Parts: sequence; structure tokens; C-alpha cells
Amino acid sequence: MEKAANAPLLDVQGLSVSFATDRGRVKAIDDVSFRVEKGEILSIVGESGSGKSVTLLSLLGLNDPKTTFVEGSVAFQGKRLLELPDRALRRLRGKEIGLISQDPMTALTPVYTIGWQIAEQIRTHENVSKKAARLRAAELLASVGLPNPNEAVDRYPHQLSGGMRQRAVIAMALSCSPSLLVADEPTTALDVTVQAQVLDLLLKLRDEFGSAIILITHDMGVVAEVADRVHVMYAGRMVEKGTTAEVFDRPMHPYSWGLMASIPPLYGEKQSRLPSIPGMPPTPQQAPTGCGFAPRCRFARPECEARPPTRRDGDHTALCVLDGAERETARRMVLEHEVVA
Repeated sequence: MEKAANAPLLDVQGLSVSFATDRGRVKAIDDVSFRVEKGEILSIVGESGSGKSVTLLSLLGLNDPKTTFVEGSVAFQGKRLLELPDRALRRLRGKEIGLISQDPMTALTPVYTIGWQIAEQIRTHENVSKKAARLRAAELLASVGLPNPNEAVDRYPHQLSGGMRQRAVIAMALSCSPSLLVADEPTTALDVTVQAQVLDLLLKLRDEFGSAIILITHDMGVVAEVADRVHVMYAGRMVEKGTTAEVFDRPMHPYSWGLMASIPPLYGEKQSRLPSIPGMPPTPQQAPTGCGFAPRCRFARPECEARPPTRRDGDHTALCVLDGAERETARRMVLEHEVVA
């Protein structure tokens, strides 16, 4: 009983995802492992194409089973998600696991009102009347800060602004008080003011509902504001894992250094041009067998052609050949712009 009480809410071990193509299987996610504790916010960051969304959609069984091959172990509240039949998985989605989709316009059905869509999810998972479900839909829209919620329930998605649609999607995700909320780029395409409101809302909902949150994003500013732990993802692998303080104060992986260096400084001399990571992320077909970041890394060496070792500093880990004093020197070169002979 003690072991079950201390078990994480979500435990992913050795997850690999491949897709069928004309040239055979292509691996998009390679041996990914992570845990989500109850009530915490875990952020997965990385450039577009790094595998963030594919990882989470695969956990939820939302990829095409005819062309997607998922391996590994995924345990949610003791249930093995990858082994569940479709009907059992559908009962979990929406009720125990909520999803905030990346694009609220495509996530909502354009021919049904917002209130109807929220009420439909409630009635799918709970035995309530249409009237009660509609009333709760209005209450949820009010809780996420939508003005005139009693009128908004009868509006269609195209009648709402981008920020309002995002709030409606959040209300739908929270309609059954899920234990885990997966937020896929919840602030994408929103202006700065609305982004701040959405982030405040996520924190408020975590505190009120006690839900854990997986936040998928490429915005390091968002991560610094809300996340408890951070996993950096690149080319289908988790290249660095740690608490938010560890990753921001002493990042271990060269890719993380590049992400940090590209953030505009708040203080000091204004830079004429922000540093950038050269090149482009590899496609799954082009991913190297060794370190995926090696083609873009200024510190790459022949050892990077093999699978990188795991470097540890307590619970803070990174997949990289650099270690010790050599890593510290390289980090200063990138983040402090030092010229080291």
C-alpha cells in the first residue's frame, strides 16, 4: 500500500514511437522516460519538430494505430495505458486526463455551439441531464474568465476571439475535473496580455482542482513562470531533465544553452543581435544514430557519433559527452559570451 501511495500520477518508461512510411518505419520518439507527480507542473520544451506533441498524443492513444507503432510502458494511476482497449481509454480521456489542444479553432467543431460541445463531454462521462450539463458549461466558462458566460454558451467558435476560444477549450478540458491536464502550446498565437491571463488561469486551476499539468511549449519565459520541473526535448529524446531552478541556473546540455542564450536580457547592455542556434533540427529520417544535436553543436567531437552518456548532478541529468570542468567552460562561452582560448 505504501508503494502505491508514493507512486507518481504518470510514469512513462522507455517510450518509443515509429511511423510507417513508404521507405519503412521511421522512429520519431526514442526511449523517452519521465514521471509526473500529483499536483505538479512539468514542462516539456524544445523547438517545433522535436517530438513534444507526438509524445503526449501517443500516450493518449490519439495517433492512427494503423500507421503508428508505440513501444514502452505508460502507467497512469496504476493503469497501463498502452495495454488498455479503446473503450477503456476513451473513458479515461476527458474524465481523468484533459487535453488543451494546440489550435483551439481546429479543436472545436464549427457547427456546434461552445456550450453544446462542453455539455456533450460532461454527459459522455457523467450521468446528468442536458439542462444540468448546460448549466455547468456556463459555470465553467465563467470560471475561466469568459465574459457573459450565459450568452457565450450559445455562440459558435467563429464568433469568439482567439483568446476566448482558448478559454473555452480550457473549460472543456476541465469539465470533469481531470487528475492530469495536458496543455499543448496553450499560449500559441495569443497576444502577451492574453498569454499572461491563460498562465494565471492554469496556476489557479492547479491550486483549485489539484490537477497535475504537462505543459508543452517552446517559450522559455512561460516555463520559467509556471513550471516546477523542466524536460528539454530534441530530435525525439529528452536531452536534459531537472527542476526549473536547476535548468535555468545551471543548464547542462549545449542545446539548453542555446535556448537560454536566445532569450532577450532584461538588464544590462542591449545586444544588437541575439545569439541563435545554427542549422535546423533533423527530421526523423535524418536523425543521427548518436547525439541528435551534434550537427548543430559547436562542441561536437567524434565521440558524439555514439549514443551520448547520461551525465548526472543529483537528479539533474543530461545526455552529453561534456562533463566536469570542460562543461563549465563551454557553458560560460555560450551564456556569458566569454572568449576562452
